[in-house]
Amino acid sequence: MALPDLDTSVAHSFGFETDGILIKQISEVSGLKMEQDVIELKQNTADGKYVVKELPGRPKAGEVTLTRGLTGDNSFEKWVKDAHFGKMGSARKGGAIIVYDFEGTALKRYRLTNAWPKSLEIGTLKAGDTNVLTEKLVITYEQMEVE
Repeated sequence: MALPDLDTSVAHSFGFETDGILIKQISEVSGLKMEQDVIELKQNTADGKYVVKELPGRPKAGEVTLTRGLTGDNSFEKWVKDAHFGKMGSARKGGAIIVYDFEGTALKRYRLTNAWPKSLEIGTLKAGDTNVLTEKLVITYEQMEVE
């Protein structure tokens, strides 16, 4: 469902999907971007002027960081273990970051191609602390497409 004119989405409801499994407990997504190389073309025009043009180049790979509260779900750990031990056949996956509207309908999907986990970081363990313990998963991807 498209948003009405002049309305924008609130960035509070999103999830990560891979292998048909949807993880909605993600509390933060950062670093999600599409980028490409810039090629400089230097040339002289017919009348002798020196001109520099910038042309679009190859798409760049990227990284996205997912943060969620620590739970009993160990899907992140299993995925990291596959990549850590070089099982890239099972570690490289397709996935998507999905943004939902206030009714829970998917607004946008940011599809990641050949994504694999680069690192998993557990938040600070501190005696007497009352903050939520988090885990941050850094995912490297080769390409991102917006659906």
